[in-house]
Amino acid sequence: MLKRFMDVRDEEVGAVLWSFLYFFTLMCGYAILRPIRTELGTAGSVKDLPELYTATFLVMLAVVPAFSALVARWPRRVVIPRVYRFFLLCLLAMFALLKLEVAPVLVSRVFFVWLSVYNLFVVSIFWSFMSDVFASGQGKRLFGFIAAGGTTGMLLGPFLVGRLAKPLGPVNLILISVVLLEVSAQCVRQLSRWAHDVQHQPPVAEGPVGGGVLAGLRLLLTSPFLLALGLQVFLYAATSTFINFQEVRLVAEVGKDAAHRTALFGDIDFYVQLATLAVQAFVTGRFISKLGLGAAMAVAPVLTMLGFLGLAAAPLLVVLILFKAVRGASHYALERPSREILFTTVDREARYKSKSFIDTVVYRGSDTVSGWLQEGLKALGMSMTGLSLTAVPLAGLWLAVSLYLARHQRRQTPGAPATLEPAVPDNVPAR
Repeated sequence: MLKRFMDVRDEEVGAVLWSFLYFFTLMCGYAILRPIRTELGTAGSVKDLPELYTATFLVMLAVVPAFSALVARWPRRVVIPRVYRFFLLCLLAMFALLKLEVAPVLVSRVFFVWLSVYNLFVVSIFWSFMSDVFASGQGKRLFGFIAAGGTTGMLLGPFLVGRLAKPLGPVNLILISVVLLEVSAQCVRQLSRWAHDVQHQPPVAEGPVGGGVLAGLRLLLTSPFLLALGLQVFLYAATSTFINFQEVRLVAEVGKDAAHRTALFGDIDFYVQLATLAVQAFVTGRFISKLGLGAAMAVAPVLTMLGFLGLAAAPLLVVLILFKAVRGASHYALERPSREILFTTVDREARYKSKSFIDTVVYRGSDTVSGWLQEGLKALGMSMTGLSLTAVPLAGLWLAVSLYLARHQRRQTPGAPATLEPAVPDNVPAR
């Protein structure tokens, strides 16, 4: 039945379903935590957000080298489940502190920073693992469906929050995320077995990555392709921060109490993911196949420019929800899968180390810079309309970088059409 919806081989069906479940549980757990983080971290105010983003960035600077050291020494089947269980134990500790009301203001801010690190880190690991398990041609056929697993999780999570936050209390929802994270760790083990038994990956593809702990930064600084990928992520994150600040302000204006604001944040995420799932189900595969990576990567920045112009004209919560829905759909259904396909063309060290550096340190560094920029502009008297217009050129530069990456990808395979499958470099083991 799965073959009716996607181009999947018989031997790939089990791996695709495990991958779908893996991303579903990972993102559903995060989607449950995100509205809790936003409410706890801001308490209806945006004055502390720049400080929280700065703290997150500093934590990332310590976490990424530590992860690089782990993957350099241990195989992925060992490292990834252990990293997930470390985060699981952190979640249980946060739950206990919040329930006991130990230093609630401090713990709330720590939870905000922790989840901001967690969500980027575990998702980056997921896509690194996917691009390591599946070959480049498989990625083009399968990543759209696998990404829909995450979207489904991001759809169910806010739905649960919107309906359970008031009767159960926001903090108790953390335990649901704990269970889902353990399921994600089990999926990693199943996929590692499949890669060995069915995909017949050589030992070098399953073993430690090797290299130094700062190799990710070194590779990023010496590769124009990786630098462009880093700049693309930086600009996407910067525009996301502009949106997030305005979301918090608008929700604070209408939210009655903590539970109500948490439910509102959950409902906004629900509508974003509903639009994303619709695009993934009916558009993603056909769009990328027919129009190519360039067009797929251009949609999100174009819609972002139009969205900020709309928000500048009418800074209302309903406009922001519509903006986030169409932008989120284009990013998660088109731009993000296209970017992950690009990562299948690099070697394993860049895939695990440079990618994690880009997806975490660069992303949160962008949060920090754009957050303080917004606070500075606001201190100078700039209104929400002015802040929205300031973000438009950032989206334009994001569009230019995305088109450059697509052209670079076409040059990697001379004579290939715009809908090419990513080329596999010589230093990537055959699969």
